[in-house]
Amino acid sequence: MDQDEPPYVIACPRRGIPGVDGPRSGNPVTQRESQESELHPSLVVRVVLLTLGSIALLLGIIGIFLPGLPTTPFVLVAAACYARASESFYRRLIENPTVGPLIVEWRRHHSIPFRIKVVAITLMSLTICVSIWSFSGKPWLQGLLAFIGVATAIVLWRIPSRDRPAR
Repeated sequence: MDQDEPPYVIACPRRGIPGVDGPRSGNPVTQRESQESELHPSLVVRVVLLTLGSIALLLGIIGIFLPGLPTTPFVLVAAACYARASESFYRRLIENPTVGPLIVEWRRHHSIPFRIKVVAITLMSLTICVSIWSFSGKPWLQGLLAFIGVATAIVLWRIPSRDRPAR
């Protein structure tokens, strides 16, 4: 993290939201971040984005419990949709202690903390191994699951981590 930036700056929608960039948190919002999260001028587009964001968030929550369905990409999509559709939904997602810091890290630096990356790959590998074992009579399905698991792990591993520089 740069020396001149606060440890936890939240990208929030326009005009400053109390509690996000206000007195409670004391987190300043940079010009770049508030431009990234401007509400869309069209009500129809905002409703579509709100619907898509809610579907993505629901899929992300399901992905916590369902092996093979990723959580993080769906939560990031939900954050991107909410940033353009609804200040309150975006604020609630950003203020969530579980996913808020990950969203901020992605929005500001396009990176994932190394610990999160290792935990995600480990848990995904375990659940895919259990799934492969449970489909013991269908080798084509086992191969497909193995391919999806390896491909996803490679993609996830290649995403940069600011807390562990590339070697």
